[in-house]
Amino acid sequence: MPIKVGQDTAKTRKTLSVNGKSISYYSIPAAQEAGLGDFSKLPAALKVVLENMLRFEDGGFSVSVDDIKAFAEWGAKGGKNPREIAYRPARVLMQDFTGVPAVVDLAAMRDGIKALGGDAQKINPLNPVDLVIDHSVMIDEFGNPRAFQMNVDREYERNMERYQFLKWGQGAFNNFRVVPPGTGICHQVNLEYLAQTVWTDTDQNGDEVAYPDTLVGTDSHTTMVNGMAVLGWGVGGIEAEAAMLGQPISMLIPEVIGFELTGEMVEGTTGTDLVLKVVEMLRKKGVVGKFVEFYGEGLDRLPLADRATIANMAPEYGATCGFFPIDGETLRYLRQTGRDEDRIALVEAYAKENGFWRGPDYAPIYTDTLTLDMGTIVPAISGPKRPQDYLPLTAAAHAFENVVADYRGIDISNGAKDMAHEGPVATKPVNLHKTAKVEGESYELRDGSVVIASITSCTNTSNPYVLIGAGLVARKARALGLNRKPWVKTSLAPGSQVVTEYLEAAGLQEDLDAIGFNLVGYGCTTCIGNSGPLQPEISKAINDNDLIATSVLSGNRNFEGRISPDVRANYLASPPLVVAYALAGDMNIDLTTEPLGQDKNGKDVYLKDIWPSNKEISDLVHATVTREAFLKKYADVFKGDEKWQSVETTDAETYDWPASSTYIQNPPYFQGMGMEPGTISNVEGAKVLAILGDMVTTDHISPAGSFASTSPAGKYLLDRQVQPREFNSYGSRRGNHEIMMRGTFANIRIKNEMLDGVEGGYTKGPDGDQTSIYEASMAYQAQGTPLVVFGGEQYGAGSSRDWAAKGTALLGVKAVIAESFERIHRSNLVGMGVIPFEFTGGDNRKTLGLKGDETVSIHGLDTIQPLQEVPCTITYGDGTEKTIQLKCRIDTAPEIEYIENGGVLHYVLRNLAKAS
Repeated sequence: MPIKVGQDTAKTRKTLSVNGKSISYYSIPAAQEAGLGDFSKLPAALKVVLENMLRFEDGGFSVSVDDIKAFAEWGAKGGKNPREIAYRPARVLMQDFTGVPAVVDLAAMRDGIKALGGDAQKINPLNPVDLVIDHSVMIDEFGNPRAFQMNVDREYERNMERYQFLKWGQGAFNNFRVVPPGTGICHQVNLEYLAQTVWTDTDQNGDEVAYPDTLVGTDSHTTMVNGMAVLGWGVGGIEAEAAMLGQPISMLIPEVIGFELTGEMVEGTTGTDLVLKVVEMLRKKGVVGKFVEFYGEGLDRLPLADRATIANMAPEYGATCGFFPIDGETLRYLRQTGRDEDRIALVEAYAKENGFWRGPDYAPIYTDTLTLDMGTIVPAISGPKRPQDYLPLTAAAHAFENVVADYRGIDISNGAKDMAHEGPVATKPVNLHKTAKVEGESYELRDGSVVIASITSCTNTSNPYVLIGAGLVARKARALGLNRKPWVKTSLAPGSQVVTEYLEAAGLQEDLDAIGFNLVGYGCTTCIGNSGPLQPEISKAINDNDLIATSVLSGNRNFEGRISPDVRANYLASPPLVVAYALAGDMNIDLTTEPLGQDKNGKDVYLKDIWPSNKEISDLVHATVTREAFLKKYADVFKGDEKWQSVETTDAETYDWPASSTYIQNPPYFQGMGMEPGTISNVEGAKVLAILGDMVTTDHISPAGSFASTSPAGKYLLDRQVQPREFNSYGSRRGNHEIMMRGTFANIRIKNEMLDGVEGGYTKGPDGDQTSIYEASMAYQAQGTPLVVFGGEQYGAGSSRDWAAKGTALLGVKAVIAESFERIHRSNLVGMGVIPFEFTGGDNRKTLGLKGDETVSIHGLDTIQPLQEVPCTITYGDGTEKTIQLKCRIDTAPEIEYIENGGVLHYVLRNLAKAS
């Protein structure tokens, strides 16, 4: 389908000649010459958004000349002008955990539009959509040559219903492609193959137009592709579906924080060490809702693989994106990864002609800046439960003592708690650790035993420097006779098949295999919580003795309860350090001063003895990471293996929902929906479902991992004769709202402050007794009682998990009141018709003395305007009342319409039904 562009744009539409071919584009310099403002000093990231305005201006796309001029005012005002604009990304990227519910919604919308008398074919993506199946493979088997095939076999056994459904969607919807299981992780496939940096398409007049490659994705780490100057960020599935169906993304022109990189990385450090420091610095800076653009002479020595690692972790530092402008390194990477030479020539010509090129004179205006000398970077990890919990490697073992002390409630009097960032210490506190014998084994576990060491996630497996580095650590360790400790579950799950190609070409896969890092699958695995079960005896020893077991992974997320139900402390590290921790087997060991083990002769082996030099790594990368490898592995990327090709499905316009399926069910969102929207109602007499603390993540609200047979979701499946071995995960069952409602606020580590010292998804029901959040919600809904949730700072941090909002809505929650919200979750709540509110005037759940027995009423919503303050009356259990002011976080005028309609999908569906 041709793209539609604005009609009256002759002043800014120009022609570019590349390799003898003419192509149209929308010129920012021409807009400046036409008197629309001075755009010369805008950051490249913001110029991408400006070009979007130029391309769609005055074409019936809600883009005006004033929107374009606002970008010039942004520069004149020193990097601030929060004007609301309508932005249209070029394409959408999905993974299967978020993609399945999105396709479920589209299928339900087809049913819904037919019920309203409309045309089902109106429910079709208008923009290209790629869905990569990467979140479903689980590490059941590891540490042997059979692991990959056995995990793939189990993946298909568990997920056949989902894969049949996705194959139906591929046939039923236009502009929708599926990358089959076993190919790679969506962000790495996007970086290495799908993304083009400059996109091309024909417009409604049949002319070919070049424009910046842009996207939104249903995964927060969509930001990874910003490393090669493709502007993209994560949104919830709800917002992505609206974008697919032609709805613009309503956003404010963002502030852009400039992050200057100087110097160069020193011997013994990795891109992972750099990004962990960047995460810490930007979290301290405060960049939620802002763009971050990296600049400075240090970029001249920063390979694109490292840039992608930094961009990937934008959600961890809170930014909308972390952008790197186009430069020579961008072109080198495009060439190495097999992009067409004509495309590479177009990227260079377009970038230089339209002001996107980072040359020696690149010096834009930023809202604010900060600087990092890469020569100061040291080896580091982050943990135990947040990516920004940065620890130099020299301090890691000592800092773990604080973790144990905090958990056990023991005061450490020698000041250890203040020393986490201060490097090595002379003495450790007294031994606080519990120990436990493992039944049938010759070893003991203790607090700090590393039971999972996983090279996983697109964050680092997209980076050949750290993967080759890990392989060399394995080679040197193997040569000395070292091996993983027997209690460590080791795994290697690359983000693309290219990784296997170059590890085998370098002869390093054999070395990794020898110490247990066998290939277990191509997918997210441990990083998303699909670490699989631990050896039963190990799990029993941990849980029976309340041990603080640890994991070390090369991922981007280490939130509580995410990685494994048996693991309390999770640490992010570079792949070489993951290998080192597998050899050491214990977080209490100081890798910088203590031995990892003994060699064949009984001599101590230290980390420095097996750590490769930067030259060793670089030489192997240049020799084995080739253009030919990328061309070979991506030649049939949509074809899949025999298993995928044999998946059978139906060929129908609408989906025939199988009544007995426990994976795919028709959601209730559009049932009984009329053609006209309603009005926004005040919240009257609401009861409190949960009072939650700071940094409550979407993992807390809607976990992705495994669940127990005693949980509401487990009981639901047992009632339908599904045995625990077949439970799979919450993430894989996101196509069934019955499971996901029961899983909302059900993380095993969530703490509801209405209860004393209780972990897990519990609250007080209408009778005042403790019960599951799901059961309490159903009881309140049966009474017709609305619900509210209270939270602290950074509510909804983490993944772009639409089910964190969908589940909240289906539990009958009408409002979430918190100190602050993370960007994506706030948007998702609005998209599901749940109103987010922020405390004002210094109020919070603690100053208000909330216990959970209060009744809450919020007024002024029937005449609400964006970001308006409204009164909230809290009636306490003893009958006293207090009225406070809340800031309504309905941020834009279109969002008011979404709430009036009951959600963004309801709004889109009604409009499409009326149009047809």
